[in-house]
Amino acid sequence: MRRDLSCFGESSVQIANAASSSSSSTTARGGGGKGAAQNQVSCLYQARLSGRPCMISVTWSKGLAGMQGLSVAVDDPCGQCLCKADVKPWLFSKKKGSKSLTASDGKIEIFWDISGAKFGPGPEPLEGFYVTVVFDREMVLLLGDMKKDAYRKTCAIRPALSTLFLARKEHIHGKKIYSAKAQFCGSGQCHDIVIECDSVGLKDPCLEIRIDKRPVMQVKRLAWKFRGNQTIMVDGLPVEVFWDVHSWLFSSTASNAVFMFQTCPAPEKSIPWMYSQIFRGSQSQGLGFSLILYAWKIE
Repeated sequence: MRRDLSCFGESSVQIANAASSSSSSTTARGGGGKGAAQNQVSCLYQARLSGRPCMISVTWSKGLAGMQGLSVAVDDPCGQCLCKADVKPWLFSKKKGSKSLTASDGKIEIFWDISGAKFGPGPEPLEGFYVTVVFDREMVLLLGDMKKDAYRKTCAIRPALSTLFLARKEHIHGKKIYSAKAQFCGSGQCHDIVIECDSVGLKDPCLEIRIDKRPVMQVKRLAWKFRGNQTIMVDGLPVEVFWDVHSWLFSSTASNAVFMFQTCPAPEKSIPWMYSQIFRGSQSQGLGFSLILYAWKIE
């Protein structure tokens, strides 16, 4: 197990601490309970503007009173923001709109219509919406099921190249069972992921991960193996699972564990765990799709 622990080093602690710090500051501003403000989902896409790569991040959030928020940002490969649209929770009554910015070689436009969207318990809409990014009348990114309405509104043409889904970051909550969904490849099915870990009052806590109700991984003696990695198979592809549950086991305050499911792992199974490196440039390193889960315990 020494090899598994060494592959994380100190960076795994940094990402967990960064998430905890973010939660503390957000909660302090919102005045909510422990981890209450961490109900959001962020997705990262790679697209092209006139042949040049760009990164598009879409973040859905849900406030304490159930108010929804949306943020869409378009960055160049160096991380410089080219265009951004924010629909704050207290302004979410404006559920239809657009924002544009003239760049050096074209016009970037962001359109959204969530006026008829249906939401589940999470921050993301389930149906009845669209979110688009258009560059010089080319549909760079299109999310949602109202595709005809989006093309009618934007008068855009279809893109020459498909958009790549690089990463998804999600905050999940539970007492000992945590659930999420993921599609690990473009042509694969959407899978149900369940993480089960009961660490309260147990001398020998155990971690189990199930995909579509089938156990794919179990870690015993978790107090000694609170960080590690293991390869599982999903849709016939190897998926590397990294976990860091140190805060669950040894923190006296409400904190979160971190899990990452990553396709196409590096040969040495040694990757940077800093969020900015994983979520903002993994494709250039050939790391494939990454699912990052922040699991918060509910007292």
